[in-house]
Amino acid sequence: MKDLQDWAAVQKMYKSTKNISYIAKTLGMSRTTVYRLLNKEQEPVYQRKNYPCKVEPYKEQILEWRYSSEYQFNGTRIFRELKKLGYTGSIHPLYNYLSKSSERIYSGNSVATVRIETPVGDQAQFDWSPYQMVIGTRWREVYCFSMILAASRKKAVVFSLSCDSDSIYEAIQELFDEPGGVTVELLIDNPKSLVIENNPQTIDGIEYNPRALLVAKHLGTELNACNCYWPRTKGKVERPFKYIEEQFIKGNKFESMEQLNREGKKFVNEWCNEVHSTTKRIPNEFYENEERKALLPLPSGHLFFDDKKLKRKVSLDSYVHIDTNKYSLPTKYAGMQVVYRILYGFRIQIYLPDGKHIYTLEAVDGKHKEVKDENHYDAVKTVPKSIPQIKRDFTAAFDNGAKYLEIAGKHLQQVSHHAREILKLLDMFEAEDLDRILAYAIEHEFYTIREIRNLIKEKGFEILHTDEESEQLKSAKESEPEGLTRSLDYYEKNVKEDLKCRI
Repeated sequence: MKDLQDWAAVQKMYKSTKNISYIAKTLGMSRTTVYRLLNKEQEPVYQRKNYPCKVEPYKEQILEWRYSSEYQFNGTRIFRELKKLGYTGSIHPLYNYLSKSSERIYSGNSVATVRIETPVGDQAQFDWSPYQMVIGTRWREVYCFSMILAASRKKAVVFSLSCDSDSIYEAIQELFDEPGGVTVELLIDNPKSLVIENNPQTIDGIEYNPRALLVAKHLGTELNACNCYWPRTKGKVERPFKYIEEQFIKGNKFESMEQLNREGKKFVNEWCNEVHSTTKRIPNEFYENEERKALLPLPSGHLFFDDKKLKRKVSLDSYVHIDTNKYSLPTKYAGMQVVYRILYGFRIQIYLPDGKHIYTLEAVDGKHKEVKDENHYDAVKTVPKSIPQIKRDFTAAFDNGAKYLEIAGKHLQQVSHHAREILKLLDMFEAEDLDRILAYAIEHEFYTIREIRNLIKEKGFEILHTDEESEQLKSAKESEPEGLTRSLDYYEKNVKEDLKCRI
């Protein structure tokens, strides 16, 4: 820049003075320099001096350390490793080179990520992508959680209306369920539900979410977060999302999220029966023949956190109320306390207080709606509510039905109520056996449903055997051969216990 400024000054002064000595003295330069600048007809062009970069000899090694899935070192780690090799420069030229190489890779130029194939059972990659699609009657934002076994390329997906932390934890577990085993490592991205901090310039470097670590411990795998803003480190799971969009999502509509999941899993499984462009093998066959046996065993059940479970009491008409909507459950749960959780924003799982899963249903889209499954009420439908119909069914079911209604009606205010409850016992006993118990009850003046239930518990075995059968039983006991480890008394006792349990 000095030559350019001096040239301009000399040219300007010479035009006004034409005195070389005066110009040299005024500008503090020699007469030779003045003559040299005057002889330049055009302004001099500034040229930067090129100094050799100290990272130049190490560029190949830097790229491998940074972008190979075997290393994936951050800048600070690479700087430490370079110093071991004799690098004497500062960290700034290294960061400048890493920045330029990253730009070239993202722009699709000559630098490429080094592809590393992992051994079977070592690694799975997990990620998700949002899509816009029609579910039911309207457009919804749907998230596709995907996992791929890095060696065989076997893939699994699950679709969700939510990508909150609980959906992510559940998806990881469900996607490991599909191959039937767990890899040693799970390569993940950096959402807060999985990674609190991933800063290569700190001492610790990475801090995982405690709940994510609990899920990983439950599965028996170890989390490995890829570098921030560098999706190519898990490119095996990134690339399929575009294919899923083009080949499955576009042009399709789904009646429900459960249908979407069924069809999506079917599509991916069929895709895994095609030859993979990189491995030149069929993923499902590769998995079955080699990778399956290398996987770690699955744990029993899924881990979820109790603070996400909500309590509800099933109504007497066997409905559970969730988010302004009501859903029917099998009538055997009517009046019972249950807990529930919502997975993926649409899947409702119902549990008993002891943690036993009893039912799964899909949340309805909208507010203040009723979802009724007629199959839940089949058992109730067999017992009429109409008093005339109860009496007709009762007399038709039992030979002693009419006699019971006549005699019990003289002692009970609502004999039809007790008759109806007796009819419900047909779910557990044959009509012939109940009729014999009914005859015994009439004879001994037991009329209420409570008395008849107690009668079955205490004397059911004796009532259901005639005198002849009792004699045969007695004869069998007397002729019991030596060497039997259990007497016939044992079996008689068990029949009685069974009657008590059924009531």
